[in-house]
Amino acid sequence: MPKTQTRQNNDTPWKKILRIYFPQAIQFYFPDLAKTIDWRKRPQFLDKELEQIAPKADQGNRYVDKLVRVCRRV
Repeated sequence: MPKTQTRQNNDTPWKKILRIYFPQAIQFYFPDLAKTIDWRKRPQFLDKELEQIAPKADQGNRYVDKLVRVCRRV
């Protein structure tokens, strides 16, 4: 089985958890950043947009595979 398929299969549950618990994850891992986000506005997961700028190709290791738009507090 190619390496990318194994990674994708293992990542799927984590990606789902991240989508569900995104605010909590950001607050836990990046508390300073979390303070700058307006959590009253729902984060937008931009999976289609990420695919457009980083198409699946044999490019070696990829570390970013989630793109989320959040609004900053004013």
